[in-house]
Amino acid sequence: MKTMADDYYNSLEVSRSASPEEIQKAYRRLARKYHPDMNPDDAAAKKKFQEIQKAYDVLNDPEKRKLYDQFGPQFENLGSAGAGGGPGGGGPFPFDIEQILGGRGQGRGAGPGGFQFEGDLGDIFQQFAGGGGPRGRSRRQTAPARGSDLAAEVTIPFATAVLGGFREINLQRGGKLETIQIKIPAGVDTGKKIRLRGQGEPGAGGHNGDLIVTISVAAHPHFRRQGQNLELRLPVTLAEAALGATVDVPCPSGIVSLKIPANSSSGRRLRVKGQGVRLPGGETGDLFVELQIKLPESLEAKGVREAIQTIEQQYTGRLRDGMAW
Repeated sequence: MKTMADDYYNSLEVSRSASPEEIQKAYRRLARKYHPDMNPDDAAAKKKFQEIQKAYDVLNDPEKRKLYDQFGPQFENLGSAGAGGGPGGGGPFPFDIEQILGGRGQGRGAGPGGFQFEGDLGDIFQQFAGGGGPRGRSRRQTAPARGSDLAAEVTIPFATAVLGGFREINLQRGGKLETIQIKIPAGVDTGKKIRLRGQGEPGAGGHNGDLIVTISVAAHPHFRRQGQNLELRLPVTLAEAALGATVDVPCPSGIVSLKIPANSSSGRRLRVKGQGVRLPGGETGDLFVELQIKLPESLEAKGVREAIQTIEQQYTGRLRDGMAW
């Protein structure tokens, strides 16, 4: 008659159709819960732990699990034609929990069963629960290690941030100073991080780490950025503002002609559509031009002051009426 301890699926609290991943997950959870070091002087916990270990040794091995499903726990008595021996014999085991935890002994930290445990049990299970060799108890193997990520910072010109381009950076990689060229996508802004896959430290048998570059955008002497829009303060003469004119304005796509309406004052904003920042897969912002009337350095030429006085007489009302704190 099969007892509860002989029902390995019940011992691990999984269904008979459980996947290998589900079996490993259940084993780790229950082993932490019932391990003797976690339950000192608890004979019931020790017995439960042994049942869990025995069930896992069988269900984690595809060949043993197949025989167990067919013959039950008696498959271990079938000899060499069966599972290759039971736990403690020559059958395949993913790892030996006693060896991992320090073996039997009476040293410091030893539990009722003589287990020695130091450190975090969860880390040990995560490292060793990956399975063992085809025969006998498995030996600890070093898993391939992924290389570390590297971090770098780079300052790029304002125009490169808007239009995109390339930039060279220097970094220490693999113990050597290297110079690499990175691609700057159009539309990046200060604080943006660019991840370059496989450009970090070399891995020890695993994948290389990544290079993470943090972008800083240098200020422009004339343009400013507001989201996807650009702003430009454009100096104009008194005549251009008063009488109207068409002037050339530099833009990301080149030079465009901007029409200044007559009777324009300083601070008037004119919009140039489609000349802002274009984000990948998105729409392009606009350029907003703010007019700034620039007077001559000197007003001493003959007739200038008289002309200004004439213009002054054209104002009606008081310009600053209604202004208050």
